[in-house]
Amino acid sequence: MPNQDFVRNFAEFVSSCRYEDLPPEAVEAAKKSILDLLGVSLAAAGTVPAVATVIDLVRESGGKPESTVLGFGGKVPSVMAALANGAMAHCLDFDDVAPDGNHASSTLIPTVFAAAEHQGGISGKDLITAVAIGQDLFLRMRRSLQQRMDWLVTTVLGVFSATAGAAYVLSLDTDQVAHALGIASLGSCGTLELRFGTNSDLGELYAGFIAKSALLSALLAKRGVTGTQKVFEGQAGIMRVYFDDEYDRTKILEGLGTIFGGSTMQYKPWPVCGIANTYIHAVLELVRNHGLRPDDIVEIRPYIGDFQQRMSYPLEERRQPACSMDARFSLPFCLAAAATYGEVKIEHFTEAGLRDPKVLETAQKIVPINDSSLDWKGEMPNARVEIDTRSGETLAGSGDGTLGGKNHPMEWEHIIAKFVSCAALAPIPISPAKINEAVEMARSLETLSDGTELLRKLS
Repeated sequence: MPNQDFVRNFAEFVSSCRYEDLPPEAVEAAKKSILDLLGVSLAAAGTVPAVATVIDLVRESGGKPESTVLGFGGKVPSVMAALANGAMAHCLDFDDVAPDGNHASSTLIPTVFAAAEHQGGISGKDLITAVAIGQDLFLRMRRSLQQRMDWLVTTVLGVFSATAGAAYVLSLDTDQVAHALGIASLGSCGTLELRFGTNSDLGELYAGFIAKSALLSALLAKRGVTGTQKVFEGQAGIMRVYFDDEYDRTKILEGLGTIFGGSTMQYKPWPVCGIANTYIHAVLELVRNHGLRPDDIVEIRPYIGDFQQRMSYPLEERRQPACSMDARFSLPFCLAAAATYGEVKIEHFTEAGLRDPKVLETAQKIVPINDSSLDWKGEMPNARVEIDTRSGETLAGSGDGTLGGKNHPMEWEHIIAKFVSCAALAPIPISPAKINEAVEMARSLETLSDGTELLRKLS
């Protein structure tokens, strides 16, 4: 066990990092992530009923009007704004994702914006830096671990990366950052039962809980509250208690401050669990290239590894998901929507979409095949799919070339098109002129003297 917990390394990095330290690719990734997350949050605000419940509670709580509620307008105490905006961020499972899974930005970006409005006068450069810091720390911790099927790493580790982003915005010194991360351990929680279980709103709303904890931790540290000193590597630290000390410390610290992992973030073309994207691509390619209609299809066979099996069984339950988040985590339902309509849209996961008889009929044709070679061991595995047709052919496809993947990243034009379509679903209509202004503000965020203008433009 090293004498110095790596919380000190993180704290020194956060307190000393500057915009000028960021490589161009980390700057671009942070800006893309910000615009992408604001878009998917607006779409969630306008389409997910549970969001309105959170907003009602936040508004009823009252308090000092500090930070903006995205999409709904008005200001609430910054900690409650982090809860509200965070609750929207992952609702559609449309937020960015690391190549090896889990979500860095859905907890981070709402926290950073709420902290920035609380602090006031935070430039676009500082917002970018805070996001780049948080993304990097999240990915460092995530990549130090083996793939697991117990903890929800997005929340267990996300509270620390979001706290780091808030700490940067609040200008905490090294000791205060370390204390903030120690305090944040009280918000480090969440298991994959949020995914494996069914018929719950928590799979949609969880990022809000973490964002709230993260900002609260940073604010308390700024006021002098002290936190656990060996939060990660102590005798009962996070890495021992949660991960049995099975982590690679070198991966956490190597290149800290010079290499920023956020540049590897991937953006989703469809509002589903990340690992389903390559399977959707495979089905869509076969449907389009062969002009298949639902009636032409006898059977669709996705070959699935360990994680995908949890998206596929119990099969009848996954073919007829009970709620929207269950549908986004259902491989049979996602593939049925793709095969039925030749596309996968947010509307397919609304209450009406879940009852669509055409999709439900096609879902009965989805027959998963277990294949241990597709177990998730590092980066998310590629898809393998076969379709039997009424003409007697068996067509084979893969996820090669999936938009948003490592070899076919979503460029600005893709991010912008996605943002525009999502923003059109906001609960309070936003004019096309304001949407276009927001796009330009995000693309040139480093030029803004107050980066939070972008958030207010959309609220």
